[in-house]
Amino acid sequence: MKIVRFSPLQRSGASRLGILLGDGAKVLDVGECGLKPPAAPNDAYDLDGSYLRELLALVSRGAYRSYAVIDRAQVRLLAPIERPGKVICVGLNYRDHAAESKLPVPEQPVIFTKFPSCVIGPDEEIVLPPDSQKVDYEAELAFVVGRRASQIDVEDALDHVLGYTCVNDVSARDFQFQDVQWTRGKSCDTFCPMGEAIVTTDELRDPHNLRIRLHLNGATLQDSRTDQLVFGVPQILSFLSRSFTLEPGDVIATGTPPGVGFARKPPVFLKGGDEVIVEIEGVGRLRNTVRA
Repeated sequence: MKIVRFSPLQRSGASRLGILLGDGAKVLDVGECGLKPPAAPNDAYDLDGSYLRELLALVSRGAYRSYAVIDRAQVRLLAPIERPGKVICVGLNYRDHAAESKLPVPEQPVIFTKFPSCVIGPDEEIVLPPDSQKVDYEAELAFVVGRRASQIDVEDALDHVLGYTCVNDVSARDFQFQDVQWTRGKSCDTFCPMGEAIVTTDELRDPHNLRIRLHLNGATLQDSRTDQLVFGVPQILSFLSRSFTLEPGDVIATGTPPGVGFARKPPVFLKGGDEVIVEIEGVGRLRNTVRA
């Protein structure tokens, strides 16, 4: 199942939860399916909650009315989670990226966060901060937590994953390297493009051998595979859960492969008018433009 959020082009109102059907040309408007709405927005991503269980059963049976199905061309897709409780990222988590950065492979996950307020969706603009001249791109596979997780063993970790999505960990390198920690450089407004969909684990059972690429204005600048991950999804989730509780709707980005802008010679940084596309095999394609 591919979970999305969208707004209809023909009418205003709150964003709506949807499911991409078939080849993705149609969107099921979940709000038209007669389900009792979740008590809180992120309860929609809870594998232990009645709402998601009922939704999964409804979609698997095809038990919805034709009027609940909309042409994708009639909607604007948004970030699949409007406001994650947490956005957690893992640094230096690709062996080939660590080599590119001339840094040793970490012995345990390197963790930092992005503010949930910097999440944007597909086709929205990445806005360059006026005080930064070195804004970089980072294609990343992210997983979405689907079950409350505390003190989870590695072998049980995947049971707590709802699915996977694309993230661009946009980074102001001048802010990042000036500061003692990375929060400011990673959390500027619009610095967490996400989407288009959450691909649930029943459709993508192995996230550890996927091609991951980033295209800037048509040129491929990052091209690797997730088998280069130092710490896989189970190791990351277990590691995090031993320090704090993960909750449904939390998003964890697993790191970026080589080819980032600051490591290139000469460096490549984002500028107004750029088009940036993150593409991950089996997960999808996330396109954004850049505004100065």
